[in-house]
Amino acid sequence: MIIYPAVDIKDGRCVRLVQGEFDKVTIYSEDPVEMALKWEGLGAEYLHVVDLDGARTGETQNISITSEIASKVKMPIQLGGGIRSIEIIEKVISKGIQRVILGTSAVKNPDLVKKAIEIYKEKIVIGIDAKDGMVAIDGWENTSDFTAIDFASKMVELGAKTIIYTDIARDGMLTGPNLIAMREMAQSVDAEIIASGGVSSLKDIKDLKETGVSGVIVGKALYTGDLDLKEAIKIGKE
Repeated sequence: MIIYPAVDIKDGRCVRLVQGEFDKVTIYSEDPVEMALKWEGLGAEYLHVVDLDGARTGETQNISITSEIASKVKMPIQLGGGIRSIEIIEKVISKGIQRVILGTSAVKNPDLVKKAIEIYKEKIVIGIDAKDGMVAIDGWENTSDFTAIDFASKMVELGAKTIIYTDIARDGMLTGPNLIAMREMAQSVDAEIIASGGVSSLKDIKDLKETGVSGVIVGKALYTGDLDLKEAIKIGKE
């Protein structure tokens, strides 16, 4: 199981939100590149980067920063936030990003997903953010009519191999992940599931491993010091 440290970028800085609310923001670093290098230095194998400005506006906002991160770190990077066209996908991948996350665009434009997967195959990851089991969109500010599992199944039919599943109610709360939802997703959908939201301790990492997910994104707990990245990685590899 891979541990993905999260670097969330807003206004050029490394931040964390609470439950995806843009007015509940904590700035952890003025330099996202520095944070990426820090996590790599502690043994991270893969980095999860989110352009929060892009997620909200629908247009990539921090491409220069994400490009710099890609040029400075050796580990692969997956990037999400405002990626809603083939042109942007091509641009991002050309900057050295290994995987591109489609979230809102996957809900609103399944044809984009189909085309993107045909061209870029496993480089396309589907981000499913759930609020009470329903898929949220537009930087989590609105909710769609799809249940998370039904939508995940649709994406797998289109060829998706990896899905990032976030429980918004747990995100940034340090209250522990939604193990029931993660297990249900891992067992119901024929894809690699990366769990996100609520991880606050090494016990959470162990519990998530038992659900069958292939990866875990860790954000706030790393920045607050509640979770030791090296130990988390060790558990993931056991």
